Amino acid sequence: MLLEDVTEKKQLPAFDVFKLSIQYLVNHLLDLLEKQGNLVKHNEVRWVLTVPAIWTDRAKKFMRSCAEAAGIPKDNLFLALEPETASIFCQYLSTEKLKGSEPGFTMTSEGTEYMVVDLGGGTADITVHKKVANGRLKELHRAIGNDCGGTAIDKRFFELFEEIVGKTVLNSLKRECPLAYFDLVREFESKKRTVETKRVFMEIPLVALDKMCQKVLQNNFEILLENSPHLQEIKLVASKIRMSVDFFKTFFMPSIKGVISLMREIFRNKSLKNVAHVLMVGGFSECQLLQNAVRNAFPDQRIIIPDEAGLSVLKGAVLFGHKPDYIQSRVMRCSYGVKTNLPWKENIFSLIVGKDESVEAGMIVKKSFCTSYRHQDKMDVMVYVSEDTTQGYVDDDRYLLLCKPTIMFSDTCEELRWVDVEFVLGNTEIDLKAHDKMSGEEISAKFNLI
Repeated sequence: MLLEDVTEKKQLPAFDVFKLSIQYLVNHLLDLLEKQGNLVKHNEVRWVLTVPAIWTDRAKKFMRSCAEAAGIPKDNLFLALEPETASIFCQYLSTEKLKGSEPGFTMTSEGTEYMVVDLGGGTADITVHKKVANGRLKELHRAIGNDCGGTAIDKRFFELFEEIVGKTVLNSLKRECPLAYFDLVREFESKKRTVETKRVFMEIPLVALDKMCQKVLQNNFEILLENSPHLQEIKLVASKIRMSVDFFKTFFMPSIKGVISLMREIFRNKSLKNVAHVLMVGGFSECQLLQNAVRNAFPDQRIIIPDEAGLSVLKGAVLFGHKPDYIQSRVMRCSYGVKTNLPWKENIFSLIVGKDESVEAGMIVKKSFCTSYRHQDKMDVMVYVSEDTTQGYVDDDRYLLLCKPTIMFSDTCEELRWVDVEFVLGNTEIDLKAHDKMSGEEISAKFNLI
C-alpha cells in the first residue's frame, strides 16, 4: 500500500511511513533522556505500542513489524490495546480527578463494572471491564467500534469547503500552499474541542485561498461563498468565517450518533445490567458536545471523564509495560480455527476458540497434526478467522486465512510424525508453540500475518 503526502506529489510505502514515524519517536525519547543526564540504552527499555482494540490481527502484526524494522528489539516490544491501557491508568486516579464520579466512588473496588469508551482520532473503541479479586481487570464484553473518531468530523468540515470552492481549489491549496492548508486544519482542530454558545469564529488562510480561487475559478473566496448553498449559515468577516453553533454542530452529529449507537448496542446485553458507570477517554472525549450528548442519552449512567482524557492511553501504556498481565481475561472478537483433514472430509475448519468466548490471558489450546508424506521437512499450519463458530469448509466465504505458520523439522524420517501445537490465547497477540512427539524437541514456527 502506498501513501501520498498532502501535496499528492510524493508516494511512499505505508510500511516505510510507519517505520520511520516510530523510529523518530524512539530516537526523540532517547535523545531527550540523554540531555537530561539519563543514559538509557535502547535495549534496556520495554517499548509499548498501543493499537485500537477493534483492529484485526493483520493490522496488529503490521504495526509490530514496523516497530521491529524501526530498531525495537522483538523481545522488548509489547502491543497494548488502547481502551485497556486507559482503563488501567484510571485505576490509579483519585476520585477528585474523575469528573462525574460521586463521592466515595472508586474504580479499584472489587466487583466494580464500568464501560470504557475510548474515542481517539480515527476510531471509537468500546468495551466493558470488571475489577476482580486479585486487583486485575476482566473484560465482560468484546471490544466493538467503528471509524467515528475525531478525524471523521474533520472530513465532514473539509467536504463543506469542497462544496464552497470545489475539490480542484482545495487540492491546489494542498499541493501549492501546504502550510496554509495545515493552518486551516489546526484552526478547526482547536475550535472543535470547545464550542462557543452562540457563534463560532474561525481564522482561515484567506490570502492563499483567494489566490487559488482566482487561479482555478477566476473568482475570489467571498463571491464563491455567496454563491454557495451555505450563504445563510456561513459569513466572511475580515479573515475569519462565522458560523452559527447549530450549523457547526452538524459536523459532529454523525460521529456522536455513531458512538451512542455502539453504547446502546452493548447496554442491550442483559448480563451487563450492573454497569452503572461510563469511563470516557481519548482526545475526542474532551469534546463538550459529545459529553453532553452522552449524558442526555444515558441519564441512568454516571459519565466519568478523567483530567486530560487524551493522555489516558499513553499514561496507561506505561503502567501496562510494568505489568503486562493486568488484564486477567478477554472476550474474543472473532473465532479462530485451523484447517484439518478428516478421513471422510478434507479442508475442514476446526475451531480453536469461538467468538464472544471469555478467555483467560495465556490460555493454551492444543491441536495435533500429522505429516502428509515421508521425509517431510516442514509443515504449514493454516490458521483461519471467522465470525462463525460452526464447522465448515475453509474455502467457504465465512472463513478467512489469517496466517500460515511454518514448522521446520531438523531431520526427516521414513515414518509419518505427529506434532503437538499449542495456541496461546487471551493476550493482545496470538502465540504458537510446537512440539515434535518423535524427537521431543521444541520446533520453531514462523508467523506471517501480512
